[in-house]
Amino acid sequence: MQLRKTVVLLTALSALSVVMTACDSGDTGSTACTTDSDCTGTTDVCHPTAKICVQSCTAASDCPDTAKTCAAFTGASKNICQCSTDQLCNGVGSTSTDLVCSSVDKVCEEKCTSDAACGTGRTCDTATGQCKAGSTGTCSPACGTGQTCDPQTNTCVNNNPGGTCSGEGQATCKYGTEFCSSSTCTALPAPSCQNYTNFPNKSSLGTTGTIIYSATVQSSATDTAYCGTANPKRVKIALSAYSSTPFPATKDELNGFFYVVVEGTQDSATKSVSTSSGNYVVSGNNRENASIVYSLCRPADSTTTSTGFYFINGNFFCFQASYL
Repeated sequence: MQLRKTVVLLTALSALSVVMTACDSGDTGSTACTTDSDCTGTTDVCHPTAKICVQSCTAASDCPDTAKTCAAFTGASKNICQCSTDQLCNGVGSTSTDLVCSSVDKVCEEKCTSDAACGTGRTCDTATGQCKAGSTGTCSPACGTGQTCDPQTNTCVNNNPGGTCSGEGQATCKYGTEFCSSSTCTALPAPSCQNYTNFPNKSSLGTTGTIIYSATVQSSATDTAYCGTANPKRVKIALSAYSSTPFPATKDELNGFFYVVVEGTQDSATKSVSTSSGNYVVSGNNRENASIVYSLCRPADSTTTSTGFYFINGNFFCFQASYL
């Protein structure tokens, strides 16, 4: 009898350990927040969409076993620890299935059983227990005929490509797949360049992050002060992007922004955006639009370059830059 009590006690302690491990990732059970200042831990930041305090990181070794991926997340002030599988959320070796790794927020959370458990703009997939971005949101005034409320931004969007719109960026077009071009909702260009074909991290892409929708060559000129003598031609590429979360005030606060070369390797794009006036301009009532000028150094006789850009969880944008 005493042995049975001991086994039961050990089993209970093991289950408690699993729950504590799952919570230790800074996910389920963490402090609710609206800004980083609401988080008390020295390395904690406020998750931009889950609105809970999560652990920031510089490498995977900084993260707990439940959320071992250290990566940028659109809107977060720093790289954060992110989960990758339901099994890790519940604890290695555990038989529990109470938690899921959110496909939207990349945090461990309890399985949902109804839409009410998921919050505004999300629906519950009862088969998996996942809260997913829903097809409805809260828009005021109410959306008109042929429109639905986009849960990403709580703005009215057209149901199908070809709808009318005004301005630039997302406007009233579907987030993540369309942009407003010549007053018409137009599908984002599909990436077909070698930069994308050779890019190995396609799982980093999506339709919920910052979306790049156009690019132009702003200028090209010899600039050895910036580029040096080996590749002295400085080519400035102006990118236009929109976001469901406000763009930061300065370019140095941009997270998860990358440049991809033809061979498919990537590098931080933020460091090649000058701090000089006009190279990073944010606009819109909610700071939802941005013009970002990326500087590329090329050989003196170069006249064309294949480029690729993306934000974490956003689209991959190919641009064939031609210049004199």
